[in-house]
Amino acid sequence: MTYLVLARKWRPRSFDTLIGQDHVVRALNHALTTQRLHHAWLFTGTRGVGKTTLSRILAKALNCETGITPNPCGQCRACQEIDSGRFVDYVELDAASNRGVDEMTQLLEQAVYAPSVGRYKVYMIDEVHMLTGHAFNAMLKTLEEPPAHVKFILATTDPQKIPVTVLSRCLQFNLKQMTVPAIVEHLQQILEEEKIEFDVPGLRLIAQAAAGSMRDALSLTDQAIAYSAGNVSNDAVQGMLGTIDQGHLCQLLRALMNRDAQSLMAVADDLALRGLSYSAALGDLAVLLSQIAVEQRLPGATPAEHPLQADIQDLAQQLGPDFVQLFYSVAVHSRKELSLAPDEYAGFVMGCLRMLALMPGDTLPSQPDIRRDTAVAAPVAAAAAVTAAAPQLEQAVEAAVEAAQHAPVEPAAPVVTPPVAEVVTEQAAPTPATEEAVAPAEVQEPPAAETAPSAAPQPVTEAPVAPARDDDVPPAPPAAMPPTTEVGGTILNKPSAPAANVDVKPPAEPAPSVAESAPVPAVAADGPPADFDDIPWEDDPGASDDAPYEQAGDPGSDDSFSGQDDVASFEGALVEPDLSGLIAEPRDVAKTASLKRMDSSGWPAVAASLPLSGWAAELARQSEWISADKEGQIVLRAQIRSADDSQAKARLSTVLAEYFGQVVRVNIEYGATGDATAYAVEQAEREQRQLQAEQNAPKDPFIVSLIREFGAQIMPGSIQANHLKAV
Repeated sequence: MTYLVLARKWRPRSFDTLIGQDHVVRALNHALTTQRLHHAWLFTGTRGVGKTTLSRILAKALNCETGITPNPCGQCRACQEIDSGRFVDYVELDAASNRGVDEMTQLLEQAVYAPSVGRYKVYMIDEVHMLTGHAFNAMLKTLEEPPAHVKFILATTDPQKIPVTVLSRCLQFNLKQMTVPAIVEHLQQILEEEKIEFDVPGLRLIAQAAAGSMRDALSLTDQAIAYSAGNVSNDAVQGMLGTIDQGHLCQLLRALMNRDAQSLMAVADDLALRGLSYSAALGDLAVLLSQIAVEQRLPGATPAEHPLQADIQDLAQQLGPDFVQLFYSVAVHSRKELSLAPDEYAGFVMGCLRMLALMPGDTLPSQPDIRRDTAVAAPVAAAAAVTAAAPQLEQAVEAAVEAAQHAPVEPAAPVVTPPVAEVVTEQAAPTPATEEAVAPAEVQEPPAAETAPSAAPQPVTEAPVAPARDDDVPPAPPAAMPPTTEVGGTILNKPSAPAANVDVKPPAEPAPSVAESAPVPAVAADGPPADFDDIPWEDDPGASDDAPYEQAGDPGSDDSFSGQDDVASFEGALVEPDLSGLIAEPRDVAKTASLKRMDSSGWPAVAASLPLSGWAAELARQSEWISADKEGQIVLRAQIRSADDSQAKARLSTVLAEYFGQVVRVNIEYGATGDATAYAVEQAEREQRQLQAEQNAPKDPFIVSLIREFGAQIMPGSIQANHLKAV
């Protein structure tokens, strides 16, 4: 006996057994019951939804020997011959192979004759959209006014290709795709009748793979029966279809929540070992994410018979709705990009890693925070360079003093020898090597009006030590100018103060005169230079904002040089050692000191001048200055929270560190901002320019002449100011 496939064996024989097309069955039942029969019907829908089956049931209802009825008997000659395809008055025409005007003309010529055995002559034209334009034109007249004994049933999967002249002559019924529960229920009934074992999860996989087609579902069931040797189990169906186990997808989502890249790669490798489709895996992942999203919005919406009900409910509680939407978007787009990937494995892995990278707070293992390091790299590198150069600096100073020791010294009158100028050390104790390197030397007597005579030259016994703070510098003697010390023709101390630092600068800059030189931060032998922490702040008692770096003996103070003659006498006398490349350039004191004096009124101008672009520039322009401390912590307030806040803050911190000359860190508060932002200031200026332009327009000579000579009028709202800033 020839085996009959399930799709043919279990084809519906009546309207009652038709699955999933209740809206069409209801309309046809009412039409047959009331005898309101149209002469042409058009059935549209995808493959396997019942178009041909419905046309055969309708043909039986029209030609059943019991009469025109919505419930054909199925036992009479007409019903049996229509089911077996042998009824002479029921003609099924395949328009895909009979699409020309000649075939259509031949069919219409036979339509004029009365039916041979039946009540109506029924012509069923399948895939009618494949007919040519001439064939459609040939059937228009007959389709509009056919003989009373002729009925037309047209079926198509693409109704858009049918001319509107044909559509207007038919009753159109759109057949719906089968739902997964309807297919599963129908398959259960069939397998129970066939005495075949099955698992409901396996039937659900078949229904999902059928994509709404009952014929595809029955064909896959036939294949599953053969594959599993009569036991349609879940594992057998998965092996047959090559689908991924849904538990692996749940494992994938949990790995994303835990930021576990190793588990992600394990899922990808398992798919590779099983030879499964990565495109299908991404599609199943998108379906699972959609089910999780529905469960989040409608708790309890997942049916109890769903094999992953517990996992879906658990993931719906653990995953945030925004993450679900993000993962769904990445899964859908990654599936589309698989064709562009080098291979499907790489495309799937990159899609999973993209989901992981978009998780907030995700960082690569054992990698520094590049955005933060960028903000502090330059100042730290400068400090490290100065620290590394400190030993070479000390050696260079000792060599200069030793060279001065062996230089010939002209005899001079006795003078009082003060301590040698303190040279570039902070927190450094005198060493024996330093004391031995400095030998006694005679010095020349300065002018009598400025110094007191001394009996004999005194040896140098103190190591050079520079004051660390302004308040450590002793006041200048009120009565007389402090003496100078000269060794080998080199003046080692300034005449303006008892102790002063040797001003050492890179050779690239010209050496300033004694009157123009300014004190610079001291360089320690074992640490970074004097930092911004030494600057007095508003909260330090006794601090002065007017002159935070002012020292006794500064050229601008009263106890400095007495006149231009004194300046000329010491001009160029200071000989500096060549320390090229040993130390880094000191920080800009003006910029460093400006951070503590920054306030909300000066921030808009600074924010507008910073070399920024993108959201970092918008963050600076639309933020309001709140506070800053001496550790470099800057607090700004912004009104809009940015999705890329960390990168914007890192870029802003880097630029502000360069601007202020020290390490800064920017913290952002979110709230309402006032008028103390660069954006608000710019808007106010634009409004002011606009108002000024509107006020000046009626006074413009050219506009006045137009109004006077041609009767012109100024349209309200047509005046636009030039908002470009003047350079």
